[in-house]
Amino acid sequence: MRILIADDHDLVRETLATFLEKDGEAQVVMASGLDEALGLLRAEDAEPFDLVLLDWSMPGMKGLDGLAEARAAAGTTPVGIISGTATRETAEAALAAGAAGFVPKTLPAKSMRNAVRFMAEGEQFAPVRWMTEVQEEAPANPLAERLTPRERDVLGGLCRGLANKEIALELDLQEVTVKLHVKTICRKLEARNRTHAAMIARDAGLF
Repeated sequence: MRILIADDHDLVRETLATFLEKDGEAQVVMASGLDEALGLLRAEDAEPFDLVLLDWSMPGMKGLDGLAEARAAAGTTPVGIISGTATRETAEAALAAGAAGFVPKTLPAKSMRNAVRFMAEGEQFAPVRWMTEVQEEAPANPLAERLTPRERDVLGGLCRGLANKEIALELDLQEVTVKLHVKTICRKLEARNRTHAAMIARDAGLF
């Protein structure tokens, strides 16, 4: 199998590639964002992929719009979603929009490989146990418990270095609303500024 993985976190991207290449059945090509992935898919001399995996929260995705772009560029190649933060509702929306599957980054390595094979064969994958759990319960991360779901979305954007305007566009919010969220996040996390808030979140393992 030839797989394209697009994720803006180097460690996550490389770990997934290691998992999938371990048994010798997969060759993984990596991209750090949607634009790079689209470029690889659209290259005239590119060897075709058997599966494309996109991080739901990486730069350029903009949710279902990014999925649609990737599916158009991939042609008949299935396009799946991977995420460490998305809710069950987000997963259901992606699957309804034609995603080949939804794979939580917390999935064990063996299950991840099985999911990839399943999607590459043209089937739609979603982990039954994860999908049937109540995803909106209080998050396990103590830091996340201080924030509302929307504040966590905004904080995720801060951790990716996005400007307020970019976060607003991605989350379909007004820029002034994002500014208010950033101010509240800094207060709740006792952060000096947005950069400090992102550092606190990363150190706590939230993103």
